[in-house]
Amino acid sequence: MINGKKIIVVLPAYNAAKTLQRTYDEIPFDIVDDVVLVDDFSKDNTSELGKQIGIRHVIRHEKNKGYGGNQKTCYDKALELGADIVIMLHPDYQYTPKLIPSMAHMIANDLYPVVFGSRILGKGALKGGMPLYKYIFNRCLTLTQNILVNQKLSEYHTGYRAFSADVIRGINYHANSDDFVFDNQMISQIFYAGFDIAEITCPTKYFDEASSINFRRSAKYGMGVLGTSFTHFFNKLGLMRSEIYKKPGA
Repeated sequence: MINGKKIIVVLPAYNAAKTLQRTYDEIPFDIVDDVVLVDDFSKDNTSELGKQIGIRHVIRHEKNKGYGGNQKTCYDKALELGADIVIMLHPDYQYTPKLIPSMAHMIANDLYPVVFGSRILGKGALKGGMPLYKYIFNRCLTLTQNILVNQKLSEYHTGYRAFSADVIRGINYHANSDDFVFDNQMISQIFYAGFDIAEITCPTKYFDEASSINFRRSAKYGMGVLGTSFTHFFNKLGLMRSEIYKKPGA
């Protein structure tokens, strides 16, 4: 805990057996109270390995629900366990768990309700081996999103995120897609609800075992991101009323 606030790390996993141990070993358990691993019907032994290395809360989906569907289960379980701070970390070891204390302290000390680890600040993405086309794709999308959402994030596409539980409870994340665009819908909801997002520089690693989506999926994701940003823009103007911006339970 930090300042009496319970910290839970959630690991949305798919075929993460080769990198799970390395990720788990770097989690700072001097402040982290619990870990939740959600295995989205992996083809490897991710679930079994998670139990072997000591993760107490291992959930395996009986069918593949998608990246967004995986996160929904992660956040549901974290809230059920009484989390005050939830940190979403990919178990593919692309992001270092060593930043968890910095991210958690910012929330625990009421500086910001949401903190992202940005690969773009400090040029960490290219240094870590991000393919050039993905870097250009990332920058173009982020510029467009900042204009439409009226914000100034360095990156909307990081998979390293820390949230106050109040933020998660305050947005209708169950109305979001089960696919990769879930992440951007969640950012849109956070800003729409009036919460601020802080960013810290995050080194990243690209290697064979790290998860990545191909060009076709990247293009589909990009279209979904643009759709989300325009939806946010038109809802703010009062020209649309999207389900994702309704209060949970409304």
